[in-house]
Amino acid sequence: MIQVIAGNKGSGKTKRLIDLTNATAREAVHDVIFLDDDNRYMYDVDHKVRFINASDYHVSSTDMFIGFVCGILSSNYDVGTVFIDAFLKLCRTDLDKTGPVVALLSEMSSSHNVDFVLSVSADPDSLPDFLRQYVI
Repeated sequence: MIQVIAGNKGSGKTKRLIDLTNATAREAVHDVIFLDDDNRYMYDVDHKVRFINASDYHVSSTDMFIGFVCGILSSNYDVGTVFIDAFLKLCRTDLDKTGPVVALLSEMSSSHNVDFVLSVSADPDSLPDFLRQYVI
């Protein structure tokens, strides 16, 4: 399953994502991952959550992002939920070009039984159709 938290800059997306991450971690029987583009929120996320700063691994394109996520999933079969803050920054692309990435995340979600929750910095009303269906 994919879920998207969308909103303009300063609308509280990251706070909502962190709250959802921590609530998931408290009840989870699987591993929870939080991907971000820096370490700013490392101490806001529950200590049971594996916090990963993707910029430490030089993720600089959509292909690298997908490879990075595949590496995380292939190295740990117990991952159940991946929270991704600053999705567009991590993918290093424009919103309208993220269709193939979302399609691959959806495929991985189904085949590996992993949920993805994405934070997207954009007005929910302006999201492309392929993302709008996932907005929570």
